[in-house]
Amino acid sequence: MHAAVRTHALRALGRPAVSRFQPSALPQIVGTARSFSASSRRSYEFIEVSEPRPGVGQVTINRPKALNALCTPLITELNTALRAFQASPTVSAVVLTGSARAFAAGADIKEMAPLTFSGAYTTSFIESWSDLTTALKKPLIAAVSGHALGGGCELALMADVLYCTPTANFGQPEIKLGTIPGAGGSQRLTRAVGKAKAMELILTGKSFSGEEAERWGVAARVFADYDALLEGALATAEVIASYSRVAVQAAKEVVNKSQDLGLRDGVEFERRVFHSLFGSEDQKIGMRAFAEKKKPEWKNE
Repeated sequence: MHAAVRTHALRALGRPAVSRFQPSALPQIVGTARSFSASSRRSYEFIEVSEPRPGVGQVTINRPKALNALCTPLITELNTALRAFQASPTVSAVVLTGSARAFAAGADIKEMAPLTFSGAYTTSFIESWSDLTTALKKPLIAAVSGHALGGGCELALMADVLYCTPTANFGQPEIKLGTIPGAGGSQRLTRAVGKAKAMELILTGKSFSGEEAERWGVAARVFADYDALLEGALATAEVIASYSRVAVQAAKEVVNKSQDLGLRDGVEFERRVFHSLFGSEDQKIGMRAFAEKKKPEWKNE
């Protein structure tokens, strides 16, 4: 959503202007991959970046010897890549994935073990892991296969849409190490599965499968294997990228607000954002195209 549009909606609620799709039948959009942008060609050590479909960016965590364990340098690279996609005029949706064996098998214990309280506190350790939830306004789809434990589970939970394989291995096992989730696991997992189930999982460190993740509402869909998973995630991202970027960003914002606001305030916020979209050029283009039975050609304005 344009900043002016969002600000208008928030002011209508008397709130400061601060921001924080289980598709049942996805239409097939066939197209060739774009040539990589300058940001895509950037050299990274722990991730791979590409634009595999029209309008779609992809980040693949690539630290195979450590089962894609998350460390500060990796998160720094991830945040850099996502900010580049946010600024990109060619990318409208992003897919985040790992390998068939591991999405991310937790945080790097070697990095955490020697930390002291004062060191962790004064450097805001792990705070940057949540940057993507505020820096990336475009939809993010997590495609999870294999292990997604601890920080890896938390990273997957930060995505707007989570897809996985049946045997994906989720969990918050921090209790086994004498600590607790530190990157939002206790908050996002509880919102997804409810207090009782989250308490059981976090207090025991018990893991859960991709099939359970879908059944409990953590995952939107399950795919048979990694290849099908990645294809499904890219197909969904391509569908999203085919719509007005203004409307997509607005839709993401109102859904996210449902997690912060009570029902009455949330419905009012949604209505104000809905009203504000009547000031966008794409709303006029979309409704005119529908009436004329034509395909809309979005201006993203």
